[in-house]
Amino acid sequence: MIVRTLSVVAAVFVAIAATPHAQEAPPLLGFSAPSAVEQYELERRFDEQLQADNLREWMRLLTAEPFWTGSPYNREMAEWTAEQFRDWGFDVEIEEYQVLYPLPRIRELELLSPTRYTAMLREPPVEGDATSAIEENRLPTYNAFSADGDVTAELVYVNQGVPADYEVLENMGIDVEGKIVIARYGGSWRGIKPKVAAEHGAIGTILFSDPIDDGFVAGDVYPDGPYRMEHGVQRGSVLDMPQYPGDPLTPGYGATADAERLAIDEAPTIMKIPVLPISYSDAAPLLEAMGGPVAPRSWQGGLPFTYHIGPGPATVRLHLEFDWDLAPALNVVARIEGSEYPDEWIVRGNHRDGWALGAADPISGLVTLMEEARAIGELMETGWRPRRTIVYAAWDAEEPALLGSTEWAEHHGAELREKAALYINTDGTGRGFLNAGGSHSLERFITQIARDVDDPKTEATVLERLNAAIAANGDFEEAMRDDIRLSPLGSGSDYTPFLQHLGIPSLNLSFGGESGGGSYHSQYDSFDHYTRFIDPDFAYGVTLTKVTGRATLRFAQADVLPYRFSNLADNVSMYAEEIEEIADRMRQETTQRNRLIQEGLIELAADPTEPFVAPSPDEAVPHFNFAPLLNAIAELESEARAYDGLLQTVQAQGLSASQMARVNQNVMEIEQLLTDERGLPKRPWFRHQIYAPGFYTGYGVKTLPGIREAIEEREFELVDEQMRRISDAIERVNARLEEAAAVLGRPVT
Repeated sequence: MIVRTLSVVAAVFVAIAATPHAQEAPPLLGFSAPSAVEQYELERRFDEQLQADNLREWMRLLTAEPFWTGSPYNREMAEWTAEQFRDWGFDVEIEEYQVLYPLPRIRELELLSPTRYTAMLREPPVEGDATSAIEENRLPTYNAFSADGDVTAELVYVNQGVPADYEVLENMGIDVEGKIVIARYGGSWRGIKPKVAAEHGAIGTILFSDPIDDGFVAGDVYPDGPYRMEHGVQRGSVLDMPQYPGDPLTPGYGATADAERLAIDEAPTIMKIPVLPISYSDAAPLLEAMGGPVAPRSWQGGLPFTYHIGPGPATVRLHLEFDWDLAPALNVVARIEGSEYPDEWIVRGNHRDGWALGAADPISGLVTLMEEARAIGELMETGWRPRRTIVYAAWDAEEPALLGSTEWAEHHGAELREKAALYINTDGTGRGFLNAGGSHSLERFITQIARDVDDPKTEATVLERLNAAIAANGDFEEAMRDDIRLSPLGSGSDYTPFLQHLGIPSLNLSFGGESGGGSYHSQYDSFDHYTRFIDPDFAYGVTLTKVTGRATLRFAQADVLPYRFSNLADNVSMYAEEIEEIADRMRQETTQRNRLIQEGLIELAADPTEPFVAPSPDEAVPHFNFAPLLNAIAELESEARAYDGLLQTVQAQGLSASQMARVNQNVMEIEQLLTDERGLPKRPWFRHQIYAPGFYTGYGVKTLPGIREAIEEREFELVDEQMRRISDAIERVNARLEEAAAVLGRPVT
C-alpha cells in the first residue's frame, strides 16, 4: 500500500510539473503582457537584494532581551525598527495606544490533599541556550486576562476542556460545579477552555502542556531536540476573543489616550474565573493524585500513569492576583506613497511583541517583513516608485489579544475601508511547505506567486512541492486543482480586524511542516532554539520574503487589482453544501436518539448514588429553506465567471487608464460587501458573513458562520434571518460584479 501511494504521488508530481504553467508562465493576473514583463524584471531585481544574514542578525538583536508589551526593550526595539525603515526611505510613525495589559502579582498553586505539592511555576535555564537564564524583565508564566481569585476545591480532569468533553462528563454523571478543572492544551484555542468551564460552574482552571502533544512523546526535548522539556510552559491570552479582540475596555474604537473606557468589571471579554498555565512537570503530581473513574482512552496523555477524572481526592488551591494597568502599545507604521494610485493601499503586517524571547513567534516573521521592506527601499534608491501606496506595520501587543493591530484598525477604520486593497500578514515561519490562508478571491493570485518562487531545498517550485505534499496526504483532487485552495481564516493573528471587522481582503502566509516545535510561548522560543531546529540557514525565511514581496509588489503594480471571483464562488458553494450536510446529519442523529430515549434504551446517571434516569429528548431539527442562499450563490458563480473571463479577454487587448481606475474602485470594495454592520449573533464586532472564528473554537474558523453556528448550537430560530443576511451580502457582490463587468464592456441587461 505504501509503495502504491508513493507511486501515485509521484505521478501527481509529474502531472503537475508537466502542466503548461510549469513550462511557460502565462500572463499575470491583473497585468497586461507588457506590464507582466516589467513586473518579472522588478521581482528579479527584488530577489537580488535579499540576504539571509540580515534575517539572522536582526533576530539575534531583537531576541536579546524580553520584549513584551510595556517592557523597556519593547520600546527600545520599536525605536530601532522605526529608524531602520527611515533609513530605507519610508515615512515612519510610532502610533501609540493605551491598552489594558494585566501583569501577575501573585501566582500560587498547591496540591493540598491527599498529598502536598507546591507547583514550581518557573522555567529554569537550559544548557546551551544563551537567553534562557535571563531574569531581568522576564515575564512570569501566566494567562493574560485571567480573573483574580483565591479558590480551593476538588480537581476534575476535563481532557481538552471543549464542549464535547463536558457532554462525556455529563453522561458519566460528573459535575464540575464548584470544582477546579485541569485541562490539557489542544482541541481548541486556550481561551475556550476556561470559558466553557465557567459556563459549567467551575471556579478555576489549570491548563497544562501534555507531553503526548509537544513533549517527549513527540520527540527529543530541548536542548537535545526541539520539543517541550518538562518545565516548559505555554503562556497566552484567555481573553474571550470570539466576542471581540483588542483592548477589552474600548470595544469597536481605538484605545487612544483620551478614549472613553469601560470599567474593568464591565468588560465582557475578561475571563470570569482564575486561569493558570503549568508545565507537565507541575501537572504530574496533581493528575497522579486524582481518583474517580478512569479517563477514556482518548483522554489519556503521555505521563507515565493512568489518568483519572475525579472529582478528587486531589484538592488544590489556586491563588492569582494581577495589576490591572494600562500599557503603551507601540505600532511602528512605515509607508511610501504610490505614484499613480496613492489612495489605494497595500498593508503588510507582522507583530513584534512576544511573551518571552519570541524567536519563532513573532520575530521569524518580523525579520522577513523587514527584509522585504529593505529590498523595496533598495529598488526606490534607483528611482522606482510603487504605483500604489505600501504600508508596513510592526504591530505591538498582538500576544495579549491582537491589541495593537485591532486598535489601529478601529482607529483608522473609515480610511482603511476607503483605501485598503489588501492586508498581508505573517506571524512567524519555519521550514517546509507554504501555509496560505485568506480571502478566496486571492487564490489564483497566490497560486501564481507559488508557481514563480523556487523551494530552497528541492528542485521544485513552492507550488509543486505543496501540491506533492497534498497528494502525499491522499487528497489527489485538491493537488490537481487549478489553484491553491486558501484556508479560510478564523482568528489568532493580526488579519482579524482587517478581514472580519472591516472587510479588507487578507492573506496569512508562512512556511512549516518540517520544523519540529515545542517552544511555543515559552522561555525557550529563543534564537538558539530557532537556529538549531527550525530554519538554521534562514533559507525559508528568505523564501517567505520572496513570496510576500511578490504579493506586495504585484498588488502595488497591477493594472487591475488581481482578484479572481470564481474562486470565491467555488468555496462559498462548497461551504453551503457542508452546512446542508450538517443539518441532515443532525436531523438523522436527533431522530435516532429521541427514538432510543422513547424506547428506554438510553439512560443516564445524573448522580452516581442515584438510579439511572431517561434524558430529555432533543428538539427536532427542522427542514431549512436554503433556496435564497443557493440562488444567490448560483448567480455569484455566473457573475464571477463573466467578470473573470471578460477581464482576461479585455486585458489582453489593453485597458484605458479610465477603465482601470473604475474597475479597481469597483472590485476593491467587494470584500466589504460581504460584511454586515449588524455583525453576527451575540458578537456584533464580527461583521464578515463568510469567515469568523468559532464561538467555541476560538482560532478555528467557521464558514458562513451565522447559519452554521445557529444550526450547530441548535438555535434554530436564528437560521432564517442569518440565511437572509448572507444571501443579501452575496447579492450585493453580484450587483457590484455586474457593474465592474459593464466597465469592461459587457452589455447591461
